[in-house]
Amino acid sequence: MARPRKPLLSTDLIVETARALVDAEGLAALSTRRLAAELGVSGPSLYNHFRTKDQILEAVADSVSVLVDLSMFEGGEGARDWRTALRDWAVSYRAALRDHPNIVPVLARGPGRRPAGLRLADAVYGGMVEAGWPPAQATSIGALMRYFIMGSALGSFAGGFVDDESAYDPADYPHLGQAHLLAEQQEKIDERAFETGLTALLDGLAQQYEQLKRPE
Repeated sequence: MARPRKPLLSTDLIVETARALVDAEGLAALSTRRLAAELGVSGPSLYNHFRTKDQILEAVADSVSVLVDLSMFEGGEGARDWRTALRDWAVSYRAALRDHPNIVPVLARGPGRRPAGLRLADAVYGGMVEAGWPPAQATSIGALMRYFIMGSALGSFAGGFVDDESAYDPADYPHLGQAHLLAEQQEKIDERAFETGLTALLDGLAQQYEQLKRPE
């Protein structure tokens, strides 16, 4: 039997192709018609796997959540303390979002019914409760960290400044004399800002944890 000249259409192939399209051109570029053309199939073929474009986007979002390392919340020998685990998870989460920034608005809506997104939430919450945080505070920590990580991935602070020195008239902006240089240092500045914020958050949580564990 001769081999098919095109790869057989599958859910994984659809998601992989859709993710590549979103990565390259943004959310607005994705349509069932465009995706079908990229795959070399007819539009109705997609409906055997996904009923709507939104379902495809949800699957793409979940394929990015799968990339986030959750091993730091596993117990057993060599288990990390809650602060180290939370830091390592945050770094892995941000790296996944940084590699796929165009899907962040979909992820920011929350996990919904996405399996990988729910596993992520379950791992963080479970890790904090097992470390001794009360359930309500464990929930708040998960929310706090998600706000911070998502916010860092939604856009670049340094990249938001134009590299035109004339845009920063010292008469109007006396403290922005070097702002035109920020864009060329975008990655370095954004990484440093993330590390600064993450350390501050973890330091604040550590203080709360110490108070929580202090005998009354």
